[in-house]
Amino acid sequence: MKDVIFENTLMNVGDGTKDGYLCHAYCHEGECCFSFNGKGYVMRCGDCLIVRRSELLKDIRESSDFKVDVFYATPQFITISTPHSNYGTRGGLSLFNNPIMHLTPEMQQVCALDFDYIRRRLALTTHKFHRDAMINAVQAIIIDFFDFHATLYGTDDTVTQLYSSLMNRFLALLERGDYRKNREIGYYADLLCVTPKYLSEVSKKVSGYPAAFWITRYTSLDIARLLKNKHLTFTEISDLFGFSSESYFSRYVQKYLGAPPSSFVE
Repeated sequence: MKDVIFENTLMNVGDGTKDGYLCHAYCHEGECCFSFNGKGYVMRCGDCLIVRRSELLKDIRESSDFKVDVFYATPQFITISTPHSNYGTRGGLSLFNNPIMHLTPEMQQVCALDFDYIRRRLALTTHKFHRDAMINAVQAIIIDFFDFHATLYGTDDTVTQLYSSLMNRFLALLERGDYRKNREIGYYADLLCVTPKYLSEVSKKVSGYPAAFWITRYTSLDIARLLKNKHLTFTEISDLFGFSSESYFSRYVQKYLGAPPSSFVE
């Protein structure tokens, strides 16, 4: 598995080779429509796209004049390339809800240069310290992403390293799929050695939402994705998430997705 992949189209997101990668894109011209987490978006000239899980990008449609730089990176490579800053957690959670940043003209110049630098560095495969050079290039663009987001949406200096660390560990449990069998805050609080109240307070401080919101968010998005899988029955999906009955599963879908399971079948 390559640490970094660079391309000039988003159309290859669904080919299976990008599953598990974080996706970063910068639009030079034209526009691209897609759905992410069940919501439609349009990426236009000067926009930057950041998606933690590229497989969540669906229904991609590029205009004939669409020009884009895209680089994919593994979570492990992003981790070692991320600077020691508490801002990454807050920015990442915000982008989970809206993966597009509308950059100012000044930011666009910086972003275009960052992507070009990654592309050129990636091509220098004979460099004796190629991996270190790539870490440096990716770290530079991550720092700029932090700056873009903090400038556009504001920053909160009261998010401590302790809060950030706890939130990251909580999200890691959700990322690995624990919500499929465990949707009680107490389960996560016990694993993280804190009280449910403290976990929820930290989550709200860091992300603006309590812990229960993120548990439900991950659960509902995964269910919505699986409901579109023609090879799975409602009963199989219900069992996968540990619901006591299919009727309980249907009520959950109706409550959190706003429609019965049958409405998601394509």
